[in-house]
Amino acid sequence: MESEKIALILIGYQNDYFSPDGILYRVVEESSKVTNVISNTVHLLECLFSTSALIVTTPIFFTPNYEELIEPIGILKTIKEVNAFQMGTLGSETIKELIPFQKRILEVPGKRGFNAFINTNLGEILQEREITEVVIAGAVTSICIDSTGRSAHEKGYHVTILSDCTSARTVFEQEFYCSNIFPLYAEVITHKELLSHLQLTVTI
Repeated sequence: MESEKIALILIGYQNDYFSPDGILYRVVEESSKVTNVISNTVHLLECLFSTSALIVTTPIFFTPNYEELIEPIGILKTIKEVNAFQMGTLGSETIKELIPFQKRILEVPGKRGFNAFINTNLGEILQEREITEVVIAGAVTSICIDSTGRSAHEKGYHVTILSDCTSARTVFEQEFYCSNIFPLYAEVITHKELLSHLQLTVTI
């Protein structure tokens, strides 16, 4: 595995999910604490900082009246009802833990749903960089992580999902997807195992 061929895609690292006062914090709170998703992601970014790996974030934003969502159902309906991820609000901003890495992270805007490839130029960016390996981290495991992972697989990328850098709605859901769903199309490993594959020193 060569770092210049890898793209780490960060999904949902925004205050409304991961800040204690975030609107949807309770959705992933239990799973996040079990997987230590934030501290593990920070460690991963520290180790990848000086490599040639591409690091991308695909935040989700909506206008104040949610005009982008036409008759939404499921979690998108909930997002609209509770006014989450509104553009320009504190809840939509990147979590403070990732701020030190901002110069190293390429923000790809446009995400309005589950799949980070839809309504963004993520696909074009990966092609331009001749990326062959896609590594996915973030939230929510059963929704955006799964949807983006499947799409990357169908586009021909080798997909890796980090079991300790992703958060689900419940601990059971996290374990179920990592054990039964993701292995159908992706490699499921921890961030330390990824660093080992890249022959990077693993220290905490």
